Amino acid sequence: MITIDRYNFDGPHTIPDMLKDIAGIYAILDLFDNQYSVIDIGESTMVRTRIETHDRKNCWIINSRGHLQYAVLYTPGMNENKRREIESYLRSIYQPSCGVY
Repeated sequence: MITIDRYNFDGPHTIPDMLKDIAGIYAILDLFDNQYSVIDIGESTMVRTRIETHDRKNCWIINSRGHLQYAVLYTPGMNENKRREIESYLRSIYQPSCGVY
């Protein structure tokens, strides 16, 4: 478990295969010098599939100085609008290098 702002995310995991393919908010993390930095944040109804097929993968690789890792706040009972609200809030706090705020 990793805490991102006030939310407890599952992970970090080293490969997307370790993630559930259900709704959630995901964080793409870079582990460098034993510290995590947020590279990207998003939301999806199928988190693992979204990460595996993501159009910003190259951005993650370019902006990673260490090892990419994945963390998810699973939200199976939450609607898309609420997930987007949390995603937007976390993006405003962390200002990830990949994706549009």
